[in-house]
Amino acid sequence: MVLRNPLLLAGCLLALSFGAAAETAHTYAFGQPAAADKATRTVEVTLQDISFSPKSLDVKAGETVRFVLVNKGQLLHEFNLGDAAMHAEHQKEMLQMQASGMLNATGMGKMDHSAMGHGDMGGMGGMGGMKHDDPNSVLVEPGKTAELTWTFTKATGLEFACNIPGHYQAGMVGKLNVE
Repeated sequence: MVLRNPLLLAGCLLALSFGAAAETAHTYAFGQPAAADKATRTVEVTLQDISFSPKSLDVKAGETVRFVLVNKGQLLHEFNLGDAAMHAEHQKEMLQMQASGMLNATGMGKMDHSAMGHGDMGGMGGMGGMKHDDPNSVLVEPGKTAELTWTFTKATGLEFACNIPGHYQAGMVGKLNVE
């Protein structure tokens, strides 16, 4: 009995450490998040209903860019870095968030599934608690400003997009050229 409890404790700690590692193991072929003070350039992007300005951006491989995102529209918008396949996958998650009431036209809903005894809702497409917390993405409410800082590596086919249901399809996507 004395040996069993320490082994149980060690097993639980090991399981928790693997869970924590999985949560922070966001890796992207096109770069990684960076601290704002590491930025070598700041780019302001205006989010409107339903467009970005500018419509395309050029960055250099190895460059760290601080994006200042200004939502001048009437709707909630997202600034998400990725390729078309990543955006398509993220759009499914955003649709689930909208269907659950966690996302509405102007912001994040007030629905708290963890308080309702639903746990982390891991079955919702791997959303891990249905949070919008991907490091390559930020939501910006109407009239608000947000930031995202990213260090780019050499990649092709990148886009910045709004994956709020219907926005990408309506044309809220821009080309991101990494030179």
